[in-house]
Parts: sequence; C-alpha cells; structure tokens
Amino acid sequence: MKRKTISLILLTAIFSALLSACGSGSDKNTIVFWTPLTGDDGAYMDQIVKEYNATNPEFKVKHVITSDMYTKISTVINSGKGVPDLAIIHADRVPGFVKQGVLEPLTGVLSAQPELKQDNYLPQAWSTGTISGTQYTVPLDIHSNVMYYNKDLLKKYNAESFLDDNIVTIDEMLSLQGKLDEGDYVVNDALLGWVILAQVQNLGGDIQQDGKPAVNTEVMKKAFESVKKIADAGLMTPFGEDGYLMFQGGHVLFSTDGTWSSTAHAKVEGLNFGVTNIYSPTPDKFTNRASSHLFAMLTNEKRTDEKEQGIGAFLEFIRQNSMEWAKAGQIVASKQVIESPEYKNYIQSFFTSDEKEIESLYIYTYEHYPYIAEAVDTYCADIVRGNVDLDETLATMQKFVEDKIAENNKAAGQ
Repeated sequence: MKRKTISLILLTAIFSALLSACGSGSDKNTIVFWTPLTGDDGAYMDQIVKEYNATNPEFKVKHVITSDMYTKISTVINSGKGVPDLAIIHADRVPGFVKQGVLEPLTGVLSAQPELKQDNYLPQAWSTGTISGTQYTVPLDIHSNVMYYNKDLLKKYNAESFLDDNIVTIDEMLSLQGKLDEGDYVVNDALLGWVILAQVQNLGGDIQQDGKPAVNTEVMKKAFESVKKIADAGLMTPFGEDGYLMFQGGHVLFSTDGTWSSTAHAKVEGLNFGVTNIYSPTPDKFTNRASSHLFAMLTNEKRTDEKEQGIGAFLEFIRQNSMEWAKAGQIVASKQVIESPEYKNYIQSFFTSDEKEIESLYIYTYEHYPYIAEAVDTYCADIVRGNVDLDETLATMQKFVEDKIAENNKAAGQ
C-alpha cells in the first residue's frame, strides 16, 4: 500500500510537470500586450483583441490593462523579467525611451507587413515614432484636446456666427461679457494645460530652444495672458468648480476637454452639442494640442522572430479593423479607417475632414516634454485665475523642469 501511494504521488508529480510544460508552450504562442487603458477605452481594446483572436491567429493576444504601466515598464526592463511582447505607449515617451534603450526598432515587423508604412497613417502619428530614421512605433490613434459647444446656448446668446470659420477667437468670447445669465459661462477650464500649450503654438512659439526647455519665455507669458483675459472678464467657470460637469449641465457654451469625452457627452440627456477647434488669440491660426497611442516593443532578448511576425499580423489587423476604436472617441490613425464612409458617423471625424484640420493636431515630441507638461498643469489654474504672480511663477516652472531633468540625468548616471 505504501509503494502504491508513493507511485501515485510520483505519477501525479509527473503529470503536473507535463501540464506545466504544456502551459509554457502555450505562453510561447501568446502575445502579452500591455496598455494603460484604464477607462472605457480599455473595453474597446478588449473587443478589438477578442475579434482578432477569433480569426485563430498563430499567436493569440492577451490584453493586460495596467494603471501604473510606466512604473512597471521600468521595473521589468531593469530586471529583464516579465517584459511584455507588445505595449501601447504615449507619443511623448518615445524620445526618452529610445535614448534609454527601452524600445526595440520595428524593422522586422515592418518588413514582414509592407502595409504598415507611413503612407497609410496620419503623418504626425507615424512620425512621432521615427527617431534618427528608425521606426520604433506604429500608431493606433491621435487623441486631442478639442472644444465642444452647446448648440442651444450659442443660439440663445446669438453666438452661432463664432463657428462660421471654425476658429473661435478670444475676442469673440470677450464680446459676450455682460450678456450672459447668472450661472452661465462662456468656457470652462477643462484640460487647461493643454489649452495653454496650444496657444504657445498659435503665437508662433515652442517649448524648447536648442534642446533646452523653454518655459520662462515671452511667448509662454503671452499664452497665459491671452487665456487669463477670459477669466478676468468673469467668463470662465469659477475656480475649483467642475467646469466639465457644468458643461454637461447646460451652463457653459464651450468645453475644452478631449476627443474621448464625446462618448460621455452623448449619454447626457438633452445635451445638444457639437465639436470644433480649441479657441485661439488669432483668427489666422488654430492648434489642437494632441498626443498619440503607439504600439511599441520593449527591449527583450527573449522575443523570437516568429513572435515578431505574430505582432506584425496583429498590427496589420488593427490597421484594417480599428473602427471599434472610433467608438471610444479617438481619432483613428489608420487612413483606411478614417477614409471610410462609416467613420463620418463619429463626431471626431471633423478633425480629419481636411488638411488644415489634420495639421492642427499638434503632438509635442520634445524629449523633456513630460516635465514641461507637468509644470504647466501644476501651475496653470492659479496663473489664469490671478492667484499668483505670472513672472515669478514662470521662473518657478522653469526651475521645476530643469530640476526634473537634472534628477532624471543623475538617476540615469549621466
């Protein structure tokens, strides 16, 4: 009886090992795909992956949503363990990641899939992944700061003509001073930092000079001053109030939030809205500050050539079949999708309706942009509301960015 028990234990152990080996084998045929899509957009990506896996590809895709993805990327790259086969990263991460050796070129993937090429994507979405002539990413979308408008309020305040040229100017907004009912406002402060950076472009400026961060500049000062005029006139939603919800409640003419918000606005009963470009200090130029979700391969020596070909097949499927992503309110990067009649049913198709609109989608690719965006986001509300001195705060922001860069260089041993 004792011998039988030992034999049974041994057989169980062998059987378990065989099952484990089979599990490892199946993992080799799975593309582990990380994304930071923690909102509703994660469900849309789940659906795309489900549809792809239903085609019975050689390498199926496993979508893993990670809220602290960039922290985890740093961890797995440093350890060399648990590196995903594919990831979605934001455009502003590409220059730094390439410099740090975090990304692998997509040379093999692109050579296996000839339609994964620049001509088949929105130009700025593709070019964000091009560093020194090497392609490190394939784009999924452009997600942009845009301006929604309340059609009923525009009519009520005789402001429909603001939209005649699709450029709402700050002077046009100021013309409504003293004409609004109590509790109504011209514009909210949604994504205010993005709006400020759009004005920098509208005014002919930039956020870097000769590779150095340029925050404490005359053009940044003018950008803040132009937006501050709206708040000073009492036309911006009150400081500390949720201007996004106030727009949905029917008390704000314009809301400067994101393309992705269209799905939420559409669910609000009675909200009669449209979309246009972010307001500008000049009628001659408009900019919609944007970013892009990009497919990228993190550095991983264990990734096989066969799996790279599987990744290429998945990306080619998405190039042809990402209409589902339009449902998430995103500007799809694939020209095959955005040029199809069905795409015109989505409100964000406005931003690919002509070349001027496409050109307005401005993606910052400066290496230290993330630090500049953090500084602008941290201080912009107080500057625009007049809670702090503009000149002093710009100097503080410049130092904030320079300190972040120095800290990062020290950590990298540079």
